[in-house]
Amino acid sequence: MQFEAEMSGASPKDKHNTDADAAATKHERSVVIANNRIDSQALFEGGREIVIGHGSDIYRLRVTAQNKLILTK
Repeated sequence: MQFEAEMSGASPKDKHNTDADAAATKHERSVVIANNRIDSQALFEGGREIVIGHGSDIYRLRVTAQNKLILTK
């Protein structure tokens, strides 16, 4: 099974956006999810860090110099 999930930021009209949220509103994109798997290159789009909102918490997923992933709160 394969489908695309839309990735988009909050509305720019939201006055409670953080700098990370504001960066996420610059564009919309989609990533392919196949068999419950997402390719990390599709998530990072050439960058080294993404911000993940989970409920009211914010997490950062980073690629290290050794090409490992680190998730921090």
